[in-house]
Amino acid sequence: MSLNIKNERVHALAREAARVTGKNQTSAIEEALELLLRTYGADPHEAGVARKVDLVTRLVHEYQDDPGNDHPTIRTVEDLYDEATGLPR
Repeated sequence: MSLNIKNERVHALAREAARVTGKNQTSAIEEALELLLRTYGADPHEAGVARKVDLVTRLVHEYQDDPGNDHPTIRTVEDLYDEATGLPR
């Protein structure tokens, strides 16, 4: 990945943020952007979790709605794991 910022003020702010926080510039910018997004009501972590939940929900509905799947073996979360080992079936 690459991000080329051609603004001396932004570079100076990144250097100052890194100095003040004791982090490198990338980490300081990452933290600042996450804080900015949360301030605007867009928490990146929550958005990632929501995307994963949506994907799982969609897959579950596809599984349940499959006309060739009259007797699904997976009905609950517990059905996904072997009781004796705790490992996925």
